[in-house]
Amino acid sequence: MRVSDVTRHAATLPKLAVLGAGILTLCAVSAAPLANADNNRLNSGVAQSVYGIQHQAGCTTNLKTNPALELAAQWHADDVLNNRSLDGDIGSDGSTVQDRGRAAGYKGSVAETVAILPSAAINGIDIIGNWYYRPDYFAIMSNCANTQIGVRSVNSPDRSVAVAVYGQPAA
Repeated sequence: MRVSDVTRHAATLPKLAVLGAGILTLCAVSAAPLANADNNRLNSGVAQSVYGIQHQAGCTTNLKTNPALELAAQWHADDVLNNRSLDGDIGSDGSTVQDRGRAAGYKGSVAETVAILPSAAINGIDIIGNWYYRPDYFAIMSNCANTQIGVRSVNSPDRSVAVAVYGQPAA
């Protein structure tokens, strides 16, 4: 090996080191688990959209978020995301929205809307559009007696689920 060969090989070492570091970084990022998305802004936006739908329907009451309804919505959103055979209101354990509301500590009657989309991300337009054109869901959203709401959404790489639980507090 001549001196010029040694110099040429030595000059390529930094390039190989950078390339190797890039490959290691890419592998580490690819192997990292997906972070749970913070969907609070999305959930609040959906609740605000429902408030708008109620007022277009002539409602004069304010729609308020309720922690028990949010908990019931979270339980069902997680259940639907993780149990692909579910496609609506009944949980994997056979629970109804009223069962989940009661278990979360809500006192009153409840109703629910569920959106399931085959994508990693979901947005408020997709969710409201999914519900708006279903007569049963539109009736729930525009019902003035539903004065409380809990909205939760969850995502996986190929599925997104949003659940809104609407409440009519007991008198």
